[in-house]
Amino acid sequence: MPEEARHTVKTRQMFYIPGYDPVPPRRYRELYRKEGAEQAEISGYQLKLVPKARGVEYFGWGVESEIDGKFTKTEAQVLFWADIVQTSMDQNIARTYLLLLTTAWEYIGSGALFGLMKLRIGPVLAALYPVAMLLVQLFLALGLAAAAYFLSVQYLHWLSGLIAAPLILIGLLTWFKRKDAHLFAYYLMHDYGYSARFKGENPPELELRMAGFADRIAHALQSDVDEVLVVGHSSGAHLAVSILADLIRQGRVPDHGPRLALLTLGQVIPMVSFLRNASRLRGDLNFLCQQKCLSWVDVSAPSDGATFALCDPVSVSGVAPENGKIHPLVLSAAFTQTLSEARQKEIKNKFFRLHFQYLCAFDLPKEYDYFKITAGPEFLADRFARRNHSPSRISRAVNPHTSMSG
Repeated sequence: MPEEARHTVKTRQMFYIPGYDPVPPRRYRELYRKEGAEQAEISGYQLKLVPKARGVEYFGWGVESEIDGKFTKTEAQVLFWADIVQTSMDQNIARTYLLLLTTAWEYIGSGALFGLMKLRIGPVLAALYPVAMLLVQLFLALGLAAAAYFLSVQYLHWLSGLIAAPLILIGLLTWFKRKDAHLFAYYLMHDYGYSARFKGENPPELELRMAGFADRIAHALQSDVDEVLVVGHSSGAHLAVSILADLIRQGRVPDHGPRLALLTLGQVIPMVSFLRNASRLRGDLNFLCQQKCLSWVDVSAPSDGATFALCDPVSVSGVAPENGKIHPLVLSAAFTQTLSEARQKEIKNKFFRLHFQYLCAFDLPKEYDYFKITAGPEFLADRFARRNHSPSRISRAVNPHTSMSG
């Protein structure tokens, strides 16, 4: 086989693992279609979405590309767990405030919060935002309820005060919850509370879903594609780590099968790995970072306040092996260099839009191009073979909890 052919991806199976996001998987297809077309126009290559392969029962789509004169066909699947997210978010106001207390206690009482503050302040502030916003809402509602009670007692009757106060309290808190599509306090509280509720352990329903994801990836590894690429975004990054660690331990990665690659984007792994009972995740990080049967690239950007940008998830979690590690390669998407000033200004104050920029087009693209990586002719390992870690990589171990299992 010619040397060029051995280093060219003609067929790829890509699995995308979303973060804690309640939206249906078609959102990711439409995002890929829209942003992929824009990136192809900017960068001068051909990219188009086609129907998924016949007989595939899972949600996905096909991608055909021509980049640098080379043709590649990719099958993409979304490893969908939004239904679990939706169920976890289906909590009333009282239970959400109880979740606030238990989550705050877990991060503060275990020392996890103080370890995280030594890394990046942005994601810590993002984690504190729902706590502060929900408390502000509660105090405002209590203040107005108290005012209504005293005014009713003074000018009407004490009984009217007993009726008016709780009605105003409940009514105002309900109004705030209905406005959460703009405030995101409840959404973020449920996000951080989902992991904290079990102190870093995966809930049983999530472990079961992850086992199903592993089966789908294992099936692809038995196929004749050139590369199996797993992409974990945000909270999906730590799921990807554990899923691939399980696959390798179980001996389900064939020696002569497709090349296996992991791309983690905008990861928030420390938010989980720093919790006291996250020994499973810490063990998976320790194990995966030593495996030669895959490549692993971690991409983030300091401009994204929702990620632990350039924090090596293995090293900062305190589980890097003493004899050294292979993975991950930690790189910056460098939003300030790869996005024009006009584009930066457009999305600057859009918290979630920034966090999804990794999946979008760059109008001043450099090495990181999501669509070349997921649909182009280069293997992930080859694309970044000559790259070193970003100079701003953070690798100091600051996790107060380093127990491991696996």
